[in-house]
Amino acid sequence: MKTAVVTDSTAYITKEVRDKFNIHMIPLSVIFGNESYQEEVEITAESFYEEVKHKELPTTSQPSVGEFVSLFEKLSQDYDAVISIHLSSGISGTFQGAVSAGDMVEGIEVYPFDSEISCMVQGFYVLKAAEMAAEGKSPEAIMAKMAEMKKSIRAYFMADDLSHLQRGGRLTSAQAILGSLLQVKPVLHFENKKIVPFEKIRTRKKAMKRIVDLLGEDAKGGEQYLASIIHANREEDAKKWKAELEELYPNVEFGISYFGPVIGTHLGEGSMGLGWVKK
Repeated sequence: MKTAVVTDSTAYITKEVRDKFNIHMIPLSVIFGNESYQEEVEITAESFYEEVKHKELPTTSQPSVGEFVSLFEKLSQDYDAVISIHLSSGISGTFQGAVSAGDMVEGIEVYPFDSEISCMVQGFYVLKAAEMAAEGKSPEAIMAKMAEMKKSIRAYFMADDLSHLQRGGRLTSAQAILGSLLQVKPVLHFENKKIVPFEKIRTRKKAMKRIVDLLGEDAKGGEQYLASIIHANREEDAKKWKAELEELYPNVEFGISYFGPVIGTHLGEGSMGLGWVKK
């Protein structure tokens, strides 16, 4: 059985990597006024962060069911099945769009997977699925492996500016105002598919230290982990953090990724995150 792997743009897997591992991507969009841009296709992370300095914060939109149907129908010409891996259904209807489209398309079996997370941590699932698909593993085996990965996947992130979370409906106005007054940098995570505060911490430095400590709790046993540092237009900070983490945890393989336009709309520039999974 020949299996295709599909994900959405919020995994922020570069085009070079997608092409190398034969990963198909369906984009979400950011909307500035009347102008809509598909992230990773029509707008890059770099240009997005430049745009928001001069414009109002955009809104975001998910792919239509029709876009999924079109992609799945195209894939049905060459594949028997498709594993469709998407950002958490608690923050977007993208996963449900894949489910609906899968019921509408004939000639290919669609296996939708709710990552219950986003960004490169979602990408961990995608890359493993692509690796297994290339080896000829069955869709059922790939889905089982991803379910196993879910047990050890962790991700924590820090929003530098609470106003983005508040405007995007992720925090109440009172929480955002209070947080800003106290210089609180909440450490956030996904719980029950939604973004929620994990701990409220007073400074950026302490918030990032807390995230490192959380990794340490898992990695201290010496088992092999794969991790990704995720940044919102802070590449130099990410590189510096990577060097520090590599010294602390030689049993962890670190990469660097980014919060692109759609997730960056909700978190804001300067946000930093760290996600990991047991190898």
